[in-house]
Amino acid sequence: MDFSFEQYLPADFHNSSRVWIYQASRLFTMGEALQLEPRLQDFAANWLSHGAPVKGYANLLFGQFVVCMADETATGVSGCSTDSSVRVIKQIEQDFGVAMFDRQQLAFVVKDKIQLLPLSQFQYAYNNGFITPETLYFNNTVATKADMLQNWIIPVKQSWLAAKIPVQNS
Repeated sequence: MDFSFEQYLPADFHNSSRVWIYQASRLFTMGEALQLEPRLQDFAANWLSHGAPVKGYANLLFGQFVVCMADETATGVSGCSTDSSVRVIKQIEQDFGVAMFDRQQLAFVVKDKIQLLPLSQFQYAYNNGFITPETLYFNNTVATKADMLQNWIIPVKQSWLAAKIPVQNS
């Protein structure tokens, strides 16, 4: 599977644009993805901050990650406008029976597929060779477009999870 995503992000958004990534507890079906796409586009097109339009973007990537982005060089995003994006994600949870806020579920690329692993099982997976320092990890804590471009899909050894693995002598 090709895990390049850069071409799906809006080129005209500033690198400082704020990013929120919501990881679904499962892959959306094709039918669900087709229902989600217009819903996300509608949200981004009508996103407001104190009545002013937000230069926004929302999309489903890899069938499992909802990415919202706001270019604050045009309009700043307030707490209320952030709350409106959270409401959309909560509605997606209800409508599709998925969890979108579970930060204890980690996503990795294993055997060319996205695999979820509870944080509590990371050490076991690492100790038994299912996860290695080179395994790609979806770092959903990225906060800006530039950060996403550089640090969203990274090897475990470059993520915060590196502190949980033994130091390798080179």
